Amino acid sequence: MQDKPIKKLYYSIGEVSRLTGLKQHVLRYWETEFPELRPAKNRAGNRIYRPKDLELVQFIKKLLYEEHYTIQGARAKIGNAEFKEKAAEEQRGRQENSEIQALIEELRSDLRELEKLINLDRGVAQSG
Repeated sequence: MQDKPIKKLYYSIGEVSRLTGLKQHVLRYWETEFPELRPAKNRAGNRIYRPKDLELVQFIKKLLYEEHYTIQGARAKIGNAEFKEKAAEEQRGRQENSEIQALIEELRSDLRELEKLINLDRGVAQSG
């Protein structure tokens, strides 16, 4: 089976079942075994899978069925991958924050210079 491209914002459990070739009860069981897999529910209580959830289902399927991990091993692998992604995301955030702080300091400096120029201009206008 070839993975289909992810195009929608939300998928029903039936759509995820068809796209992945997994039974719906397997998807519901995986929710109990993998804390990272928590599809939201709509007002009617039906599961709605986001593209990120669908990618996770496909990753779990690959780990279990192709790479022959146990559920416990797959859970550990997903936890490590999630930890690495969170660490990388935090690093990107710190880098962005330092760039923003540098920009703010540059703007403050420019504003101080502008204020000096305005005050100088006022002083010349008042004395003339």
